[in-house]
Amino acid sequence: MSLKCGIVGLPNVGKSSLFNALSNAGAESANFPFCTIDPNIGIVPVPDTRLETLSKLVKPAQVTPTSIEFVDIAGLVKGASEGKGKGNAFLSHIREVDLIIHVVRCFKDDDVIHVEGGIDPVRDIGIIESELLFKDLETLEKREERLKKMAKSGDKALQNQLYALQQLKTHIESGKPVRSWLKTHTLDPAFADLFFLTGKKVIYVCNVSEDDLPDASTNGYVRLVADLAEKEGTEALTVCAAIESEIAELAEEEKRDFLADIGLEESGLNRLISAAYKELGLITYFTAGPKEVRAWTIREGTKAPQAAGVIHTDFERGFIRAETISFEDYVETGSEAAARTAGKMRSEGRSYTVRDGDVILFRFNV
Repeated sequence: MSLKCGIVGLPNVGKSSLFNALSNAGAESANFPFCTIDPNIGIVPVPDTRLETLSKLVKPAQVTPTSIEFVDIAGLVKGASEGKGKGNAFLSHIREVDLIIHVVRCFKDDDVIHVEGGIDPVRDIGIIESELLFKDLETLEKREERLKKMAKSGDKALQNQLYALQQLKTHIESGKPVRSWLKTHTLDPAFADLFFLTGKKVIYVCNVSEDDLPDASTNGYVRLVADLAEKEGTEALTVCAAIESEIAELAEEEKRDFLADIGLEESGLNRLISAAYKELGLITYFTAGPKEVRAWTIREGTKAPQAAGVIHTDFERGFIRAETISFEDYVETGSEAAARTAGKMRSEGRSYTVRDGDVILFRFNV
């Protein structure tokens, strides 16, 4: 399945530097607003040590990790919802992503301009959130106007839709995002085409200086963002985009040595990808054979036929069964054949819910 994360934030907070580190795509990064106008897109392999372990056991001709797509969306500014700073174009790009990675500047540097004149991460977050709220409110008001005309017919369903929409509108007008509404309400299916910007899940990324690594707990800006994230029920991560850019250019062994030298166990980018998977409720299963060992992304709770359909629609349409081995059993026995002999391979039917780490051979007939 395709997973798309949009990197947003005010200009000059380190979005493009973070994107470069993620994708090594060489997105332009400079010290002036709107350096990024058209969104840059990078397809990034998802790091997973289980895939490496399986490949060592199977020794396939090819190893294919699952991937995640990152979109570097140009810096938003106050007034973006009214079209300022290419705002409408930027906001439309956010509609297309599954998850928002909100980069917040938590470092001081007189050589790097801040569009608001000084460092204040909570204010900066508020600016972005307000612009997204204004856009959602505009979207709702357009639908409300249409529904009011249609509901005059006396149609009860339309009147109920109008009432639900107005309740949501009141929520947004109070400065609260759609995602907080969804914690206690179910969105009417009739509004699925509105693609609310504030309905998307968010991860805050505090961009700090190298001096704040490996422990950024003493950075007051980071603590402010962490407190805000806790209140919202979301996650805040700390990275140094400049250091991550350096790490991304190193070979795997060099990366481990570099991280050890600066006191980190894993890169901030790996932590970010893991957090994105967790936030979106995603898991990974594997297929393993002499031609290829491959990782596949599905949503938690996916049944076996639908998981098979991620590989090819024919697999879902002609699904017979899923011959399944847990990752731990596969490693313990050492091969598919040994797992089968040891009784560790299970034959699962249509009702089986695929688990994270399952190694699966799908049987199908079309």
